[in-house]
Amino acid sequence: MKNKNKKPHYQFRRIVVLSVFALAIVGLFLRALDMQVINQAFFQQQGDARHLRVVPISAHRGDIYDRNGEPLAISTPVDSVWVNPKEIKNDLHRVTEIAKTLKINAQHLRNKLVKNSNREFVYILRQVSPDTGEKIKALGIPGVYLQREYKRYYPAGEVTSHVIGFSDVDDIGQEGLELAYDEWLSGEPGSKRVIRDRLGQVIDDVERIKTAEPGKSVRLSIDRRIQYLAYQSLKSAVKEHKAIAGSAVVLDVHTGEVLAMVNQPSFNANDRSQLKPGVYRNRSVTDVFEPGSTMKPFTIAAALETGRWHPKDNVKTSPGYYKVQGSTIKDMRNYGKINLEEIILKSSNVGVSKVALSLDQEQQLGMYMKLGFGINSGSGFPGERNGNLRTGHLSEFERATMSFGYSLSVTPLQLARAYSSIAADGVIYPVSFLRRDKEVEGEQVMSLATAKKVRHMMERVVSPEGTANKASIANYRVAGKTGTVHKFISGGYAKDRYLSVFAGMAPASDPRLVMVVMLNEPRNGKYFGGQVAAPVFSRVISGALRLLDVPPDDLKYAQKESLEKKGKSA
Repeated sequence: MKNKNKKPHYQFRRIVVLSVFALAIVGLFLRALDMQVINQAFFQQQGDARHLRVVPISAHRGDIYDRNGEPLAISTPVDSVWVNPKEIKNDLHRVTEIAKTLKINAQHLRNKLVKNSNREFVYILRQVSPDTGEKIKALGIPGVYLQREYKRYYPAGEVTSHVIGFSDVDDIGQEGLELAYDEWLSGEPGSKRVIRDRLGQVIDDVERIKTAEPGKSVRLSIDRRIQYLAYQSLKSAVKEHKAIAGSAVVLDVHTGEVLAMVNQPSFNANDRSQLKPGVYRNRSVTDVFEPGSTMKPFTIAAALETGRWHPKDNVKTSPGYYKVQGSTIKDMRNYGKINLEEIILKSSNVGVSKVALSLDQEQQLGMYMKLGFGINSGSGFPGERNGNLRTGHLSEFERATMSFGYSLSVTPLQLARAYSSIAADGVIYPVSFLRRDKEVEGEQVMSLATAKKVRHMMERVVSPEGTANKASIANYRVAGKTGTVHKFISGGYAKDRYLSVFAGMAPASDPRLVMVVMLNEPRNGKYFGGQVAAPVFSRVISGALRLLDVPPDDLKYAQKESLEKKGKSA
C-alpha cells in the first residue's frame, strides 16, 4: 500500500525550467554580444537610419547696396513650417493649435493634410518669424517640422522698388535687378545629415555633406539719397497734378551711371499683396512715349554738324504754320523770322521742321541713331524697350514731325542718355546700374563745338524769358528743354490729354547731372512741361548737386545774393 503522505518528486521539472532560463540568458548574452561587439556597426547604422535625415542648408542670397554702401536688399533668417502627413495622422485633433499659432484657417489646414495624407512633405506656411517658429516647436506635435530659410527684405521699400525689383518665396529673382543679377546673387544650397528625435526635432548634426555657398553682393550705381529726393518729388508732383503716372531718371554725365530712377505709382516689395503686374513694371525702361519738343535740340545739333547752319542763322516761320505734303504744322503763334537759338527758346515747330527738311534724311536720322534712339541702351535691365525709330524711306511730313518729337518713341532712360551727350561735350557713355570705379570709354556722337552751342541755347529755355524758368536752381546755371506732347490714343491724338516732359542738365558750364522727368496725363488744368515737370527737376537736382558737393557756377548770382545778405546784416 502506497504512502499517501509522500511528496511528489519535481527534480526533472526543475532541471527543465532552469535549463530554459539558462538558455534564455545565454541567448540574450549572445544577442547582446552580436549587437554590441560583433555587428555593432551594422546595428548602429540600422538604428541611425530610422532617425537620420538629410536636410538642406539654405544659402544666403547676396545683398544689394547703393553706391555708398547703404543696403537696398538684404536677406534675414526665417523658418518655414512643414509637416509629414503620415506622422501627424494620429494627432489631427491638434491642427487647431497649429492654425491658431500661425493665424491660418484650421479647417483649410485639416483638409490640406487629409488630401495629402500619402505624402511625406507638405508646407504649412513659408517664411514665418523665428519667434513664431519657436512657438510651433514648443507645441511638440509629431510630424511638424521647421526648415531654416532666408527672406528678402528691402530697407528703402517703395523708394527703390522699381529698380531693385523682388525675389520670390524661394529667393529667386523675379523682377528688376534682382532678376538681372540673379545668377550672381544666388547662393549654392548645402546639405547635412542630422539625427531627429521622435518629435522630429534635430538633436545632433552627424555630418556636413555639402557646404552652403552664399551669393555674391552687388553694389549699384544708385545713390539712395538722390533716389529718395527723386521719389518724393515725383510722387508729390503726380499727386498735385492728378497725373495717372510719372517717371524720372537721373544720370551721371561722365560715367553713364544711373543715380536715380523712380516711377509712380509705386509699390512696396516687402508687402507681397502689392505685387501686381501693372504696378511693378519699371516704366522708365519699359514704357515708350513720343518725346515732343525735347527732340528739338537734337535736330538743331544735326543741322550744326553739317557746317551749313549756325546759331544765329534765321528761319522764316510766318505766318505761324507750315504745310508739308498736304498736312499743316503749327506754332502756338506767329514768331516771324527767328534764328536757331530762338527756335529752341520759343519751341517753334515750324522753324525746326524747316531746318530738318533742309538736311538729308541720313544727316537727320543719323544723329538720332548715334544718340541711341531706336536702340537698346545696353543697361541690362529686364524688359527694357528699344523705342521706335523708323529708318526706311520717310516722307517729308514724317521727317518734319520727328524733328519736334512725333512719329518716334523713346523711353525716359533713352532720352536721358541722349541728353547726357550734350552735357558731356558730345560724348555718350554706356548706361550702367552698377557702380563704376574706373573710367569708361564713351563714343563721340557730335563735336565739342556743337554740344556747347546747343547747351548754351538750352540755357535760355531755363531763363526768365524761356518756357522752363521753374527748372532754375539758385547759384547754378541750368540748361534744358520742355516738351508738351498730345497723347496718342486709338484713332489719333487727344486734344485734351498730354504728356508733360522736361529734360535738363546742371551745372550748365560743366554738367555733372542729367535728369528727365515725364508726367503722364496731368489733370488739374496745368499740363505744359515747364509748369508740371520742370519744378521736379529743380527740386531733385538742386538737392543732388549739394549732396555731391558740386560747386556753384552761377557766380554772378551768388555774388549778388552775398552782397544782398551783407547789406541786410549791415
